[in-house]
Order: sequence, then structure tokens, then C-alpha cells
Amino acid sequence: MQIGFLGLGNMGAPMALNLLKAGHQLTVFDLVPAAVERLVDAGARAAASPAELAAGEVELIITMLPAAPHVKQVYLGKEGLLAHVRPGVLLVDSSTIDPISAREVAAKAEAQGNPMLDAPVSGGTGGAAAGTLTFMVGGSATAFERARPILAAMGRNIVHCGAAGTGQAAKVANNLLLGISMIGTAEAMSLGVALGVDPKVLAGIINTSSGRCWSSDTYNPFPGVMDNVPAARGYSGGFGSDLMLKDLGLASEAARQVRQPLLLGALAQQLYQAFSLQGNGQLDFSAIIKLYRKEDCA
Repeated sequence: MQIGFLGLGNMGAPMALNLLKAGHQLTVFDLVPAAVERLVDAGARAAASPAELAAGEVELIITMLPAAPHVKQVYLGKEGLLAHVRPGVLLVDSSTIDPISAREVAAKAEAQGNPMLDAPVSGGTGGAAAGTLTFMVGGSATAFERARPILAAMGRNIVHCGAAGTGQAAKVANNLLLGISMIGTAEAMSLGVALGVDPKVLAGIINTSSGRCWSSDTYNPFPGVMDNVPAARGYSGGFGSDLMLKDLGLASEAARQVRQPLLLGALAQQLYQAFSLQGNGQLDFSAIIKLYRKEDCA
């Protein structure tokens, strides 16, 4: 299939590479020339702008952008996708944005004859590289079935969540819980170690007991407990604390719009805000454990 892909960052680039590996023909665009060059070297064609990409012979366009303002500019701007794309081309936005913005852009796309899906992902950069992402998809069932084979080249779990915006709603809820559970894991691990328990022993007990969660058994934040996680490499790489702060902000705003209490979410947002203000925003979000460990607070 002829596919356009915009946004070749830490997530978008490996996703686009997996589409090439699956035999699809890609036209790509990114503001960073080196990111485009990497995909061109792998077999993609470069577009000079979103407008040029949309005006080509693409049958489907995927975007992976930082935030809602970028999504709105790329889709709704005068030189954006909707101003130049042919009717019938399927649009898939895999950015993580608020559900209201997703529904706004989708409505305008649908009105001009372009079905659109919001399809944010979970699985991190490792999942993007391995092609094992989870896609949470909002939009019509017809558009979902049309996009499913393409998404399957980049992910393992492709879930239709409902109408437009529900993919973003599912992603917001998931990352809200992730942020809260990581803080809980950091707090529990720090307490147990402070009381004299070996961190590996404590993690083993938690991971075979009722406290078990992904933040503990797959992504434990305590140094020395697990290999191949950010805690084993000084909290570099992974999912940045500022990105978690952004997602908690999306959850907070979404909750405000529907008058839904978000008590633990609000506290988690404040903790990540304080952590970011200390200059830790680029560290992996599991580095939040630094707020609890005496040696890191000294």
C-alpha cells in the first residue's frame, strides 16, 4: 500500500521502518532532516511538506506528533493535510492527545470525505522497534477494519475502542494508571529497602503477591533489580518524565471536562511536576523513585 507517514521521532521512526519491512511503500515527512534521511536510506521517499505528502498518491496517512497543537496544525493548517488530501484517503493519528481535540479533527476530516481514526499506542520505544505495540483505536468500524492490516505491521494488539476519541480516552486512562502505579511501586520499594529488605528479594515477593503490577514486574524502578530497564542505565532512554507529566495533564483536563474526580491522578501530576522542576524531565518516568531514596535526596 502507498502510505504517508508524518512524525519520525523516537516512536514514529521505528513504526515507519516496520511498515517498510512489511513491504509497504512510504512517503515520509519530518521537520528534522536526519530523521527523514534515515527513512530514505531504508527505502522511503521524502516529501518536502505535509501538503506535498497529502497531494501525492498515498492511500493512507499516519501521523505521530508530539501534542494536540501539532496535530491541529498538521491537519487543519492552510498547508496541512486536509487542505490537500484526496477524498477517501484514510487518516490515522497515533499521537497522544486529548479526546476532544481528536474528535474535532476527525469531524472535519469526515466532513470532507476522509475517514479518520485516533490510534494512540502503548509499548514504548522497545515495542515500536519490535512491532509489538498496542493500538487503541477510535473511529468507525469500517475505517478500523480498513486500517487493521496496516496497524498489524506495527503492533501486536489492535483494539477498537469505539467512536472517534475513544482511542485517546483509553490511552489517557491507561497512562494515568501507569503514572500512579509507578509512584506506588517506587514508594513501596523504597520503604522495604529502608527497612532492611534486599531490593531483589522484595521485588520477587511483590511480583508473586498481591502488589504485582507492570511497574514492578516488567519495569522495576529500583536500581539493580532488573537488567534492560532504565533503572539499570541511570534512567536514560525509555519514556521521559516530562512525557508522563504531559499525559497526566491530558488526563486531568479530560477529567475536568466530564466532571470526573481524579484524586490520585492529581497527586501524581504534582509529583511529576515537582520532579520536572528539579531538572529531571528528560529522565525516564521510573526515575520518580529518586524522590523517595535518601541517597538521591541528599
